Parts: sequence; C-alpha cells; structure tokens
Amino acid sequence: MLSSPVMGLRHFFLLCFAALLALPASARHQDTGFLNRTLSLQGTTRKYQVYLPETWNEHQRWPVILFLHGSGERGVDGIDQTQIGLPSAIRSHPERWPFVVVMPQVPFQHHHWTDPDMMQMAMAALRASVKEFHGDPERLYVTGLSLGGYGTWEIAKNWPHTFAAVVPICGGVFWSYAPERWHNTDLPQEYARAVGRTPVWIFHGAEDPVVIPKQAALMYEALKSDNGEVRFWEYAGVRHNAWDKAYANPDLPRWLLSHTLSQIPTLQPAAEYFLVPVHPVPAKVNPSIYDAYVGQYEDQGIIQTTVYRQGDSLYARSRVGESNELLPENPTTFFYISGSPTRLIFQKDASGQVRGLIYHDDRHEEFWPLVTPRRSTSAQR
Repeated sequence: MLSSPVMGLRHFFLLCFAALLALPASARHQDTGFLNRTLSLQGTTRKYQVYLPETWNEHQRWPVILFLHGSGERGVDGIDQTQIGLPSAIRSHPERWPFVVVMPQVPFQHHHWTDPDMMQMAMAALRASVKEFHGDPERLYVTGLSLGGYGTWEIAKNWPHTFAAVVPICGGVFWSYAPERWHNTDLPQEYARAVGRTPVWIFHGAEDPVVIPKQAALMYEALKSDNGEVRFWEYAGVRHNAWDKAYANPDLPRWLLSHTLSQIPTLQPAAEYFLVPVHPVPAKVNPSIYDAYVGQYEDQGIIQTTVYRQGDSLYARSRVGESNELLPENPTTFFYISGSPTRLIFQKDASGQVRGLIYHDDRHEEFWPLVTPRRSTSAQR
C-alpha cells in the first residue's frame, strides 16, 4: 500500500531528527554568552546563570569562576545577579575574562550566602557547570561582593583545597546579620587557618559604612600572621561599592589565571597592602605639550568637550559648560582632578599631529575627533 504524502514527510523529519541526535557532540552548536540553567536540590528548583566566553569550545579545559552576588540581587528569576559586579565587568570587557562564570542566586526572605543550604546550592551549580562546560578542576576560583563577600570567605573556609584563588570584595567574617559574632575575636584566625596558603586578593572601600574596612584589615592580618599569600587593596575615598573598581582592574583576571590548585603547596608566604589613591600621582610633564591638545572634540557633529590651557594647567569644558582641570597620568593620558575613573587619551597620527581623543571610562570608550585648529591660549573661558 502506498503511503500518503503527509506520512512520508513525517517519516523524513523523524529521520532528520534522529540523524541530528546521532551527531557527535563536537558537531553540535553550543551557545555562548549568558545562559539560563536550573538545578534541583532537596526538592527545590533553583535558577542560575552560566557565562561562556565567545571562544569557548569543548576541546580544552576552562577556568571557572563562582560569583556570589550582593543582597540587592536576591530573587528567584535567576537574572538579577547578572546586573552588577563581575557580570557587568564581563559585558564591558569580555576579552579580559576567558572564563566560564557560574552565577547562582540567593532567594528573598532573609537568605544569605553563609546559610549551609545556600552554600550547597552554589557548590552544586559549580559542579554542574564544571561537568557540562569542560571546567578545569585545577583552575576554580570564587569571588563575591558584599553579601557575596561574606559568602566567599565562608565557602573558602568550608571547601578547602578546592579553589586556586579567592577574591572577597567588601566582605568579612563578622556578618552584619549576626552581630554576636563580633564577640568571637578568634574568627579571623580560624578562617585564615582554613584558607591556608590559597592566594587571596581582598578589595575594600576605605570609607565603607556598610561592611566596615576593619573586617578586611582583620582578615589580611590573620592571613599574614598565618603565613598565607594575601594582598589587600583598599580604595581611598570609596564607600561600599568597591566592586566596580576591583572588577575593572585588568590585572585581576590575569592574577587569577596565574594560580592553579596544585601549585598552592609550593607558594611562599607573601603579604601586600596597598592603599589605592583616589587618583594617580600626576606625572611630571612639560606644560608646553598642552598646546597641541587645545581645541574642540566632537562626536557625531556635537561638540563633547573643549580643551583649553590656562597658565601651566590644562582644562576640559563639557558641552554643558562644566570645566574640570586635567592632570597628566602620562604625556597623552589625562584624568580629572576629582578622582573620576574617566580618562582622556589624546591620539596622534604618524606625523605626531593630534587627531582626536579617546574618552574612556569603566564601561566604554568613544573616539572624538579634533574639529578646530589647535591654538595656544593662556585663558579660554
């Protein structure tokens, strides 16, 4: 009996589907970027996200970061935790972060990363991601901010010999929701002994009113006394949000990648404290170079800034008329005296003529061409 055209078409599609399933894993496409995932733990389903770099492939082992968000990103959507901190830094500069990044989420209703069930959930998400995305057990890292900074210390303590490096940001071991812990003055030493020689890079704002910087200082001193490998960067003038500066630091991902689990026993004790100034110490340059930078700089036909010289100082006036002094970081890169992370980087052609500037901040870069002839002036208003 002849089959109908509909039955024949159905049979054809079934064969195609079976052939697709029979393809080796290497022949199937793997999405990259921020991916939705779920896991079930003790009868509860949790949503989380995993970031895969664009260059991800299954033919190599990948370093994996476990990222723990702050209290403001708690929820059940599995999305809010990707909006600030490390995920935001990845969106700004994905080329800096060739890692698989696991981003679980703590639910509402007084849950914290230091709760045993929340730590188990985070570690389950990490294990699942390592398995699914060819993670390298030698290169597992944990970092978190604020509430996640507490969790970073707690997970590092409870899962020793698991992580190749630890990065707590504005965290500590004296939790704001457990004030009685301050009575246990031995806690920093207890955590330091558990962390051992695992490399730790602590970041904290010197003016943090939420998690006081003393918390970071106590852990730094405890690790230093216990012969750990620790560095502590304290940001002068910064309040609670130390994470934007920490994750924008291009040295951080390189530092992580320089550490593997198996090398920890061979590390020598090391301790480094650095008070990061509000802005760099200005470089010494000859003010005569400023004349070349004087002029107006535009973006899509709109004047964005006017650079002018006043005596031995250089200024930039915004399109709304606000003027700020520029200080040299080097002969072509300038920053605002206010301490903003913004940089103005003057660009020259092969002949040495200034053609424009790059406006650079923590989130993006823009090139603004020079549109008026350069002219020396001692006082433009």
